[in-house]
Amino acid sequence: MYDSSDFQANDKIVLTNKKYSGHHHYPSFSVENIIPYFVFFSVRKCIEHTWINHNDQFIFPKDLWKNDTNFIGDAIIFALFNGKNNISIENGVNHLIPFTEQQVGCKKAFKSNFMSKFLNGEIEYRQSGDMFSENDYTKSEKIILSPEAQNVYDAGLKLWKYYHTQPKANPDASFYDIRKFFQGETKGRMNNGSDDEKYMELISDLRDKMKILSKQIQPKIYKYGFLK
Repeated sequence: MYDSSDFQANDKIVLTNKKYSGHHHYPSFSVENIIPYFVFFSVRKCIEHTWINHNDQFIFPKDLWKNDTNFIGDAIIFALFNGKNNISIENGVNHLIPFTEQQVGCKKAFKSNFMSKFLNGEIEYRQSGDMFSENDYTKSEKIILSPEAQNVYDAGLKLWKYYHTQPKANPDASFYDIRKFFQGETKGRMNNGSDDEKYMELISDLRDKMKILSKQIQPKIYKYGFLK
């Protein structure tokens, strides 16, 4: 979900598989467009909204970002483990599990292995001279992860593994579902914390590594012209 192109609308930028009330835009993900949409999401979310940048406008970038494999990998990982990744199994199939069943110790098959296969270059998609056109059919390339992105991925894996030790763990749980499982809700809103000390340790470590990854992405937002 997205809205207008300034910082004050960044709270409307959400990965979701349900529609909210309001006049927002809901483009559909496909294997052909998932990279630019994840880049769009991460560019919009990795710089904090303040009163200083409140009216700053995001603009169409230079094409140079398309050749920066580290930037693309950083953006994908940042999007997957961001707190505004609100994909939930309550609203449909979760296609964004970045791990395999074996990695997380889940004995049941996931309904979708799309994301782990995509990260490992096992998905076929259409590509031609333009990186995201639909004229040819080719194999995707393995997503390159910087050390900072790999640290986030590894921290996320520890969280998923711990979740799947729980007796009532759902095999297809999303990042949102896992947080909701441990943190619970009050009047329809997810609580800020959990009584589970191990979970709080894992989620805190993941968030700390996300902050480091965010700082790595930020200079390239200006370098590639997403912001002046």
